[in-house]
Amino acid sequence: MQTVLVTGATGYIGSHTIVELCKCGYAVVAIDNLCNSRLAVVDRIKKIVTCDFPFYELDIRNEMGLDAVVKQHKIDAVIHLAALKSIEDSIAYPHEYYDNNVCGTITLMKVLKKAGVKNIVFSSTASIYGSSEQMPVNEGCSLNVTHPYGYSKLVGEKFLADIARADSQCRIAILRYFNPVGAHESGLIGEDPKGIPANLMPYISQVSAKKLKRLNIFGRDWPTSDGTPIRDYIHIMDLANGHVSVLDYLRQRDDFPLVVNLGTGVGYSVLDVVKTFEQETGCQIPYEFKERRDGDIAICYADVSLAQRELGWKAKRNLADMCRDAWNWQAKNPDGFI
Repeated sequence: MQTVLVTGATGYIGSHTIVELCKCGYAVVAIDNLCNSRLAVVDRIKKIVTCDFPFYELDIRNEMGLDAVVKQHKIDAVIHLAALKSIEDSIAYPHEYYDNNVCGTITLMKVLKKAGVKNIVFSSTASIYGSSEQMPVNEGCSLNVTHPYGYSKLVGEKFLADIARADSQCRIAILRYFNPVGAHESGLIGEDPKGIPANLMPYISQVSAKKLKRLNIFGRDWPTSDGTPIRDYIHIMDLANGHVSVLDYLRQRDDFPLVVNLGTGVGYSVLDVVKTFEQETGCQIPYEFKERRDGDIAICYADVSLAQRELGWKAKRNLADMCRDAWNWQAKNPDGFI
């Protein structure tokens, strides 16, 4: 049994990834500083899967604490998900984003180097493609970062790629996520943002639950079929499964770093998502248009052929599944994990 250290373990992506890891027979060691998540997530995970795992409340910038955890457990691989991820907040607080996302990654890698841990999966973002002239975007497209969050992830990518080139024994995979949405089908875990959601699906869910009055759509004159931005939305459980496929790849291949998109290859507009959510849940979503936000772009969806070819991985769930599972989570947990 391989042991996987998961950073950002109680976050949205981390919690669902742990479920999938446990289902596939991995042992898990989990750490999170709980700045954007709740300890209750650990118990919820253990209700879904019969997998007991240690959890440490720990910041990845705490070198001594990380060192103690890694020494205590025989770590075979790391899935590094611990990052701040709000584009708007990164514009307002760039120092905090670079400190956590860049300095935290550097600290983690120092500890892993001392321990001889060579298998690393790094959570990145499709937002580093920016407003690409090519659509769908593949991993070789030029990058056009427009906000500090994206820059912090790009720096992390470059840093890890340099490590892989400097040490041929390092097996590093960089995953460029598109837009994860939905929740585990049980409704026990899901996306639980603190404060007003920054992402579309949890915002829609909270409007449907009457926690928010209406959805704000930023811009109605984008160069798309209905004037609203188009994105590639991927079900969180498909994304979680992608991590298992990557761990398999790390054991079998020796061409690193691997940089790969995880998305569906299909773009949906904001209004597409609203209409599908209404159709699948029976909820009405009032909305109004606002001015465009800094850092937003018109269209971004993935070329996923590399993931299919190299990982044997493909997203299975569609937008209707995403909306139903997002609402199931929201309806069962109107106040999140509280």
